[in-house]
Amino acid sequence: MEEYIDDFIAYLRSERKYSDYTETNYLIDLENYKDYLFKHRLNFKNVEYKNLVPYIKYLKEDMKLNASSINRHLSTLRSFYNYLLVKTIVKNNPFKIVNSQKKEAKLPNYMKYNEFIEMIDSLGNDTLGIRNKALLELLFATGVRVSELVSIKVNDLDFDRMEIKVRGKGNKERIVYFNHHAKESLQNYLKNSRPVLLKNKISDYLFINHVGGVLTTRGVRDIIDRVIKNCALSSKITPHTFRHTFATMLLNEGCDLKCVQELLGHVNLSTTSIYTHLSNDKIKDAYLHSHPRSENEPKN
Repeated sequence: MEEYIDDFIAYLRSERKYSDYTETNYLIDLENYKDYLFKHRLNFKNVEYKNLVPYIKYLKEDMKLNASSINRHLSTLRSFYNYLLVKTIVKNNPFKIVNSQKKEAKLPNYMKYNEFIEMIDSLGNDTLGIRNKALLELLFATGVRVSELVSIKVNDLDFDRMEIKVRGKGNKERIVYFNHHAKESLQNYLKNSRPVLLKNKISDYLFINHVGGVLTTRGVRDIIDRVIKNCALSSKITPHTFRHTFATMLLNEGCDLKCVQELLGHVNLSTTSIYTHLSNDKIKDAYLHSHPRSENEPKN
């Protein structure tokens, strides 16, 4: 099975033009599946639907994966078996008839503006503080995915037009925009922090870690975890919270849903529509200004 996994990943890279981040996720899912089959003495060529029910149970109960993560596994394996089917390695795709797991309906988590300011104000003017400020300002200004953030190259920045070329899912390129706060932070980082972090090394990538290598998605999560811990903010703030906040703020201020879709790089408008909720403060404010009996009435 190992050789077929390698061939499939090579196919994703050369034919489908998938990003390194997506390739890595596919590989993790496939290796997990391979280990499961080995443990249960199953041959991948002979897997049937009846074998997949306990596998899904294993993902849910043993690996503690949520519905979204399980669906990603299923999607990966569905694609893998389609590839094997075309190559006549297998005779059928057992994952073709497996239904996706029902996701729990949750409103996206977002932060308040003052929480972001508190995070920025907590950062110092040392080498790492300057880098982290540029990183947070860029996440807040653009709403890019973390995988997109770490893939940005210096040459992707256009300071005159205040634009960035980012590579999204499926290696699709799009243009996002940044503000003056992000511009100043980025220019400060490029001048005073990045050269120090590189330690005489050469890299095309924008964000560099403390040993001179390319900053990873895990590294970004660690940075944000440390910042929110120092600020004593909610531990629910994650890198993706910045993306949720970006979309929520734009829509709350009247930005067109289609424009937000383009900025986020969503293929389907329905994906963007989950952000059309309003913050509780916004809803309360609308209520107080609209309902005829919402104002404070004289007490008896």
